[in-house]
Amino acid sequence: MTRATAVRAVLAVAVLLVSVYISLTMSPRLGLDLQGGTRIVLQARDTATVEADRETTDRTLEVLRQRIDSLGVSEPTLTRSGEDRIIVELPDVQDPRQAAEVIGRTAQLTFHPVQGPAAEEPEKKPSGSDPTAEPGSPAEPGSTPDSDRLTLPDEQGRVLDLGPSRLSGAGVEDATAGFEAQGGAGWSVSLEFRKDAGQEWKKLTGEAACHPAGDDRRRVAIVLDQKVISSPQVDPSVGCGAGLPSGATQITGSFSADEARDLALLIKGGALPVPVEIVEQRTVGPTLGAAAIDASAQAALIGAAATALFITIVYRLFGALAAVALGAYGVISYAALVALGVTLTLPGLAGFVLAIGMAVDANVLVFERAREECADRPKRSLRSALTTGFQKAWSAVADSNATTLIAAGLLFFLGSGPVKGFGVTLAIGVIASMFSALVIARALTEIAANSRFVSDYRNVNGIARPGAVRTWLTRKDPQIFRKPVRWLVVSAALVAVAVAGIVVRGVDLGVEFTGGRLVEYSTSRPVDVETARDTLAAAGFGDAEVTTAGDGDLSVRTGKLDNDGEHALRAALAEEGGETTKVRDELIGPSLGDELRRNALIALGVAVAVQLAYLAVRFRWTFAVSSVAAMVHDVILVVGAFAWLGRPVDGIFLAALLTVIGYSVNDSVVVFDRVRELWGANRRTPLDTIARRAVLQTVPRTVNTGMGALFILAALAVLGGDSLADFALALLIGIVVGTWSSVFTAVPGALLLERNAKTPPPVPGKRKGKGATRGRAGASRRDPLDNGARV
Repeated sequence: MTRATAVRAVLAVAVLLVSVYISLTMSPRLGLDLQGGTRIVLQARDTATVEADRETTDRTLEVLRQRIDSLGVSEPTLTRSGEDRIIVELPDVQDPRQAAEVIGRTAQLTFHPVQGPAAEEPEKKPSGSDPTAEPGSPAEPGSTPDSDRLTLPDEQGRVLDLGPSRLSGAGVEDATAGFEAQGGAGWSVSLEFRKDAGQEWKKLTGEAACHPAGDDRRRVAIVLDQKVISSPQVDPSVGCGAGLPSGATQITGSFSADEARDLALLIKGGALPVPVEIVEQRTVGPTLGAAAIDASAQAALIGAAATALFITIVYRLFGALAAVALGAYGVISYAALVALGVTLTLPGLAGFVLAIGMAVDANVLVFERAREECADRPKRSLRSALTTGFQKAWSAVADSNATTLIAAGLLFFLGSGPVKGFGVTLAIGVIASMFSALVIARALTEIAANSRFVSDYRNVNGIARPGAVRTWLTRKDPQIFRKPVRWLVVSAALVAVAVAGIVVRGVDLGVEFTGGRLVEYSTSRPVDVETARDTLAAAGFGDAEVTTAGDGDLSVRTGKLDNDGEHALRAALAEEGGETTKVRDELIGPSLGDELRRNALIALGVAVAVQLAYLAVRFRWTFAVSSVAAMVHDVILVVGAFAWLGRPVDGIFLAALLTVIGYSVNDSVVVFDRVRELWGANRRTPLDTIARRAVLQTVPRTVNTGMGALFILAALAVLGGDSLADFALALLIGIVVGTWSSVFTAVPGALLLERNAKTPPPVPGKRKGKGATRGRAGASRRDPLDNGARV
């Protein structure tokens, strides 16, 4: 065993031990569909200047979504109910009271100069006063005859006379909680102001610094919701008129760690446009029943086992070792998700299992490159062929995963809600996949390759002989790109059919996009959720989402439902529950609102643009444009297929579509990486010949990776029940069209673009590593289909 192999083995064992420990000692955070959670109903209130109508309630909802994201609660559901109510559903919240308190605070932050001690106590806050009213409004507590001034007690209870507000929370660009051990300051909140607000802050503190140390007028009061949370003195080192820079601002106030973090997220999230009042808080059950969850788990296990068996059959011993590495990948990914507190939903878990099938891609790339090395040089050792396989597969693995990580990072930083959660899960999967393939699988296969038994018996190791697909393609050598335009015509025709479906049939948007109706019923006989779901499905309400609410009530969330439909729904429940009484009936808005959809589209657009730039730098602009065009082709076909099939486009479909985008780009990168390599080694060979060879050489990888994912998807579609059928169907279509487009859309598109491109062919890559001689370098530049014989 070499030193490098030993280091990989020790690192793999250490990471696995930590992952197993985390998996056994920490509990996962489950989503609303698996465990249920807390439902909070908020009532928006009018202020003296703002009416709580539909528009302001929607804006309030988006601010609340940012707060909940900052609280660390993933996969929440927020919907508008009626004109001025908001329903917030939080999965697996450790402290519902603390969450409700943070969510419901108005968070109006203002900064005031201190005029000195007040002459008298402030008035008590009158009932019905408005905490969001502008300073000096009639409803404001502690107001003085000067309508622009306030009298409020400071942290010690001393009443101060405050001047007009000079800054608001809208001027704060960032707020972070931190702990100051020096000087015993404890927890504080650091503020970073926007440019104009920073200048005003400097002016405000500069004016305060003109008063002597110890004078109340040298203080600046920071007021949150009509309460002075901090009123620090300007440091004596600050001269009159100099002021403090925005980056040096801290709010102190004997905060605990939780109080400092909550204050930071409130300031950063912004003030609510209108105040909200909690009118109801209750526990809700899971949206999926135990039977659906068990069926999905069984399907996932069967699919993963089938994938492992397939890889073992194709690559024999090395395939079995790769299956072990995939199991390790599953443990590491799960531990990372649990450690980071990512909320696990059923589609998320299905995507996690699918990622196990797709994580085999890096192993397949390595094994296929090793097979090529064994076929080109039959006398070389198994260890040498395997090492070369890892080296040659590295660029494809790195580029494909880099593009995916770029997309994941941008979805996380620019998206919100479920889109942000998808970015986290995707990034974890990519990093764990690379560790599994390049560290764990490599250590296992290198140890096995050192065995004389494995090296001598070529039918055992799985890479010493070419596979059946590679052998057939080598024998047939199909001329697939003699007329590349015809493939583009086929792709254009498929896109036309998909667009026709979208135009003619329309896209059936789910309740997350359109909103609908939320009805709660009380039944005279107990009815479990599974029975209620089956009953409503039989009555034609298959898309209804049924949960328990409160003490045995049934909560039904559907799409657009008229009164006749509601009567039919109630009658269906009455067959099982006896006398059925409606206790709540509300129209609800979309949980994936306009701003969330807009942010998701912006994040996706920026991700595509950055991927385009990355591929243009790493490859060629023609390859980059063709890869993105193939991705757009895949998205249109998947959406068009769902339009023709009449399947709903909902949040689960959105997760599937994002996965398809990643798969499509990944496939194209692998093909173009081989084109780049072969073209650099054979610069005078026509590009269509290079492209044909590259595609034929990567087809075995494409087939084996696709099959690994298809086994899991087929199991989820057939055995996973209705809850995962659409998710699996979208991904099945996406993988099929993604495989097609990477070969028959991206490559022909690049060939046409290259006809008019003036960029020279890529420069041959220099061979690295010890023992690289001139002869070996020359051999590496030889045409891969040239056996070296000369007459």
